[in-house]
Amino acid sequence: MWRLYFEFMDFIVGFVPNRRLREKIRKQDLYDYRKKFNALRCALPQAEFKHIRVIKGGWNIGFIIDNKYVCKIRKQYDKEITNEKIMREKRITDAFAKIVSLKIPKIELIQSKGFTFYKYNFIPGKNLNRLSRKKISENGWLLSQKIAEFIDAMHNNDPVELADLKTGHGDGWNHNDICNNIIINPKTMQVVGLIDWEYSGWGTLETEFENCDRFSKKMEKAGFGTAVQIHYHLIQKQKKSAS
Repeated sequence: MWRLYFEFMDFIVGFVPNRRLREKIRKQDLYDYRKKFNALRCALPQAEFKHIRVIKGGWNIGFIIDNKYVCKIRKQYDKEITNEKIMREKRITDAFAKIVSLKIPKIELIQSKGFTFYKYNFIPGKNLNRLSRKKISENGWLLSQKIAEFIDAMHNNDPVELADLKTGHGDGWNHNDICNNIIINPKTMQVVGLIDWEYSGWGTLETEFENCDRFSKKMEKAGFGTAVQIHYHLIQKQKKSAS
């Protein structure tokens, strides 16, 4: 849907007679979509670019290429600004890929035509948040167990290589946007991955629990967040008993 929108609007803006105004609209409202897409084509000559989807969320827009790669870039990109946020996300995902059992993106930085993108392999599946409330309710108990195990592994580990990123009030590491980014296999109804780590950071366990369903009425009404907390506390009880 977003690709069609950007393609159509870019075409319409082409009829604006004033060149500066055209450039301003394309930069501010269309996020230089056309320039960024062309830059990706140059950066990935091995990709066929037969099937392209555009995604938009947070401070990024992204391109899903041939269901193989996801390439993201800041909406209002400025090459004079450092890529600190991208590097931060890469450092966190690199560290926790060794710790958590769920598949998480392995980020690679690519540069082309003055733009810096971060690229990772596409994780096939469906976003849990897009299922019906009935489907979430039917499978929520088992799915929430996997998320509780993920939170336990992430929040109760403290990678030394991330020490300089521990800022603000908190008691552990959080993904901070779990609700919107759980990828499942719709046939098996198993969690296969967790994407979009741009908001991840040092925080409280309570905040991580809240973010399991706070942005989805369907997941909230299905009791998903509550189920995650129940599983998490059962895990802590089992760990305490084992010790």
